[in-house]
Amino acid sequence: MPESGEALIEIDDVHFAYGGNRVLRGIRLSVPRGKLVGILGVSGAGKSTLLRLIGGQLRPQQGRVVFAGQVVHELDDAGLYRLRREIGMMFQAGGLFSDISVYDNIAFPMRELTDLSEEIIHDLVLMKLHAVGLRGASQLMPNELSGGMARRVALARAIALDPVLTMYDEPFAGLDPISLNVIAQLIRRLNDALGATSIVVTYDVSETLKVVDYAYFIHDGVVVASGTPQELLDSRDPAVHQFIHAKPDGPVAFHHPAPPFRDDLRLMAA
Repeated sequence: MPESGEALIEIDDVHFAYGGNRVLRGIRLSVPRGKLVGILGVSGAGKSTLLRLIGGQLRPQQGRVVFAGQVVHELDDAGLYRLRREIGMMFQAGGLFSDISVYDNIAFPMRELTDLSEEIIHDLVLMKLHAVGLRGASQLMPNELSGGMARRVALARAIALDPVLTMYDEPFAGLDPISLNVIAQLIRRLNDALGATSIVVTYDVSETLKVVDYAYFIHDGVVVASGTPQELLDSRDPAVHQFIHAKPDGPVAFHHPAPPFRDDLRLMAA
């Protein structure tokens, strides 16, 4: 656990399953205010599920999720609404509204959640787009953007209301190396400029460890390692070493659990 002041988020012994699929098995972690924290793990490790628990979309079957001193799953609808106004979210696939312009995508949360005038919204939208280098693209439609540009617009929308917490769900997926590096550096700079707290959920090791203050590695539903980027790079835990260094063999299996292959083949079984 990072030793850097008050925790904004505390995950304490959280269990969650989709039917019989136990995704989280007693996970514990803490996110301090003002820091950029990475949540690493292979696909299906429960990283996105963790974000949904923080935002109150899901309820843990055991344990507690605490945000700014409030137990998230104990809040009523009004409490959840107030909490979510403090959170910005960059979705895994960007999540831009396809039938409105870049400008209107950024303005949307301002119009929906504030009483700001259109004049003020205009200036704020351009400020957010300028921060991600896309002020000149304000009148483009989402289908006119490259993949990297769309991610930058999604990032600008996530910080539109200067949230206390910004969560990024696989922000680097599918990006070319240049766009990936641009997004990673933007996340770092914007977190520091806004004095905010950020969580980056990803399986991209190299870029994430360049920009985060602290990282957790999730495997088999629990945190198996945590530390500064250098501490994770130096870890001798077999699962962490395999993941960090992209080794094909190790405790992180390629195949999902299944019966022996021969038993599933009808001709051989007969």
